[in-house]
Amino acid sequence: MGSLFAELARQASANARREVETYVREIPELGSLDLNSRARDETLEYSVWFRRRTLELAPDNGVLTDADLGYIASMGEARAGAGMSLDSRQRVLRVHTELMLREINEATEAQRGGDVDELMRIMSWFAPQGERGIGAYRQGFVTAMRRRLPYVEQVGLLARSMLAEDPMAAELALLTGLELAEHYEVTVIRVPDCPVGDRDLESGIETLVKTHRVPVTWRPERGGRGGELIALVPGGAGSGRAVPAAPDPLPAPDAAVSGVTGPDAALSGLLRDFAQALGRLCAVGTAGAPRSELAGALDRARRISRATPLRPTSARLRAHTMADVFVELAVADVPFVDDWLRAVARSLEPGPDLLLTLDAYYRHDMNRGATAEALNIHPRTLDYRLRRARELTDIDPGSTRGVRILSSVVTRSLSGAWR
Repeated sequence: MGSLFAELARQASANARREVETYVREIPELGSLDLNSRARDETLEYSVWFRRRTLELAPDNGVLTDADLGYIASMGEARAGAGMSLDSRQRVLRVHTELMLREINEATEAQRGGDVDELMRIMSWFAPQGERGIGAYRQGFVTAMRRRLPYVEQVGLLARSMLAEDPMAAELALLTGLELAEHYEVTVIRVPDCPVGDRDLESGIETLVKTHRVPVTWRPERGGRGGELIALVPGGAGSGRAVPAAPDPLPAPDAAVSGVTGPDAALSGLLRDFAQALGRLCAVGTAGAPRSELAGALDRARRISRATPLRPTSARLRAHTMADVFVELAVADVPFVDDWLRAVARSLEPGPDLLLTLDAYYRHDMNRGATAEALNIHPRTLDYRLRRARELTDIDPGSTRGVRILSSVVTRSLSGAWR
């Protein structure tokens, strides 16, 4: 063994202690190592073992054996079994790698004029074998998580990691049995007042996950009963569907009748099932993006859902896109225009259900017969209401000007933006 390897061997125990101390200092979840002597001894023993094993294998470019990788995996499994978070696990791997590289650098400086060949040999060994070791540690961690976490929580972790554009999503996809697609429709279902308790909501989400096999997570509203259900539906140009572990569910009935297939059918079916489970007002916004840009898509989908009118979940929910509410999104950032539209909305208050009437009128492309049927009123009653709206606002609902102004008034009002 040359001088560099000898120096690393001499410092192995001290370096291992420094690693454990760094964990305690920098990773809150491992602060308990100061109180749990058994866990601290196990961690120290593993740290010493890894350094010595490195020095046994690196000189002759040996590889970690199956037994070595099994020991490494057992450490990852033990950490996950103790409840370590994925974020802390990443920090453990980062700290370990940084310290190992620092130790090599310190040993090199202590042996100035030493053999460069030794440095090249250990660095050539460290990269591929370090990658194998990290892979084993992660696999052990995932194995324990699969046993410890309910499936719906596993899928929630996957959804959140994808939305954060975290590379950890690839491992979580393996954990959940879902294959990542290249493109997703990020769909935000806004629920201002969730009528069910936490347990019922969790059960409903679990049913959605198992039926549709897509990443789903619930984000509760701070200080309220509402929240957002966020679903990532594979779809869009250049993407494939997530490959499920079980056969795909049948298309939603309404999608099959209309001939809609693929991502649109998957989204339609998810919305239908969520509506049946919830039974209250919702607003749905969706935005597509490649998997590497989902954080931006989430922001757009959330903005769209907040600009979209709330609809009863007893009705057929529709996912709105940027094209549906681009005027309302622009208006929301121009206060004096928004104030003017609110004044127009107030002028409609004396009329009989004028906002709901105008909403139905525009949703049915200003078709009098279809609108009257949807409202369950006589066409002449519809004509009266439209005339009344014109009298109160001095804006003809059927004119180009009326469509542009009053449709924005209706959307802003029914979205809850002026509450």
